[in-house]
Amino acid sequence: MFAEDVILKPVLTEKGYDGIADKRYTFYVKNTANKIEIRNAVEKLFGVKVAKVNTINCKGKLKRMGRNEGYTPDRKKAVVILKEDSKPIEFFNSLA
Repeated sequence: MFAEDVILKPVLTEKGYDGIADKRYTFYVKNTANKIEIRNAVEKLFGVKVAKVNTINCKGKLKRMGRNEGYTPDRKKAVVILKEDSKPIEFFNSLA
């Protein structure tokens, strides 16, 4: 699996912004990706050193449109914590 396939997009929420100062970044990742693949993908794409990876499986929400109902897709989030001596990810610098 390629690094570009593992990391789907960053999570840009208020809680995600709070972690940027502590070098804690949140990404949506592929549902089948494990922590080792996520770590390798972040290190390759952004050129940083990863200390820890936490993953969260988010179940899709029930949505209704009139009498029809269905679920939004399931997602997987990864919270990546960088090492102290690592440089920050440049993409997030302008957001904090």
